Amino acid sequence: MRIIAGKFGGRVLTTVRDNSVRPATDRVKGSIFNMLQNRLALSGARVLDLFAGSGSLGFEALSRGANRVVFVDESNVVLDVVGENAEKLNCVDSCEIVQTDALSYIERVGEQFDLIFADPPYAYEGTQEIPLLVFQQKLLKKGGFLIMEHTKRLKIPPSALYQIVIQKDFGNTQVSFFVHTE
Repeated sequence: MRIIAGKFGGRVLTTVRDNSVRPATDRVKGSIFNMLQNRLALSGARVLDLFAGSGSLGFEALSRGANRVVFVDESNVVLDVVGENAEKLNCVDSCEIVQTDALSYIERVGEQFDLIFADPPYAYEGTQEIPLLVFQQKLLKKGGFLIMEHTKRLKIPPSALYQIVIQKDFGNTQVSFFVHTE
């Protein structure tokens, strides 16, 4: 697992050594950031990385100019790896690490983000609720993106609060880009 581009480009990240984490592959991560490139300026952005895993998506955003990333995961083992990666990249001051369930965090956080990543385990039962909660709680700034990785068998219910502007399949994985409804 490596950082693809930006100031940390080429640097290798430590990953969790068991099967509890399904990190975004370089192919998926590269596609996500290529699709974002002309749609969202990452310079100075505030990013939320839900189900952080190794922190790969959040650290890629920092590498490409994001100002701050909040990493959320309920596993202290996973968050230890995120902390180790932040130290390795010398970006601890730009990172906040929060140990809690993602849905609990969404319901209680009081700030807004330019970019939100959600990469829950395929078996996570609350996956369908994530977009609606994010938009109900007003976590995403206007013009921002919620990017969710999920099994392509999952159908996200429509809402008047958001629209899906991009969906791309990678094998069994689907990446969905959500924005505020115009």
